[in-house]
Amino acid sequence: MKILIIEDENLAAKRLVKLIKEYVPEAQIFGNLDTITASVQWLESNPEPDLIFLDIQLADGISFDIFEQVKVKAPIIFCTAFDQYAIRAFKLNSIDYLLKPVDPAELVAALEKFRNGRKEPAIDIDQIRLMLGQSTKSYKNRFLVKVGERIQTIDIQEIAFFYSEDKVTLLQTNQGKKFIVDYTLDEIEDMVNPENFFRLNRKYISAIAAIKEVFTYSNSRLKIHLENCTDNDILISREKMSAFKIWLGQ
Repeated sequence: MKILIIEDENLAAKRLVKLIKEYVPEAQIFGNLDTITASVQWLESNPEPDLIFLDIQLADGISFDIFEQVKVKAPIIFCTAFDQYAIRAFKLNSIDYLLKPVDPAELVAALEKFRNGRKEPAIDIDQIRLMLGQSTKSYKNRFLVKVGERIQTIDIQEIAFFYSEDKVTLLQTNQGKKFIVDYTLDEIEDMVNPENFFRLNRKYISAIAAIKEVFTYSNSRLKIHLENCTDNDILISREKMSAFKIWLGQ
């Protein structure tokens, strides 16, 4: 097994190597790489490893920038000190998320996931960038809607939530007015600021101000009541719970 370590803290890297060697003595370990620049150069010049251990904060920036410069297919286990974000995995090729100092039992569990080909639920990289104060992406400030023969704009601050119904996408304002929009929910999810909007499930994207009540529900899920919404069965899956709680409490 060929393992690449990208980590800007030398002591953390040495400890990680020691733990990996204890569990996978046959592993070939490459690195330690401590910058985005060095990581990109290595990945461009060497065969892809079987697995990457990756810190989020490197000496010259956030490690997500690596994937904007070079294509990486290898699975990733993140190691970071950002415990307050409670992130389980990311929308790349992530296997798991380990908090530094890495717990040996958690490392073993992560390597078992890798060997068994299991992946944790993912959340969007733009959302993580936002939490880390790194988001530079621009988002829509208003949406065009058609009212009879007239076209008007709805400011993003006026939108309570977007939802799909009978293969049509609609937005509902804070006043409860509904308008058809010419985008799918998947498209809208990428257009709105994840600081203010969250994809609750396949049918709903909600503004934080529209979240009226949150209830625990059976099978480790959450039930959401939205303002001025008659749908009382809006559920958040177990896979989305952690990301939703992070978003709600940030």
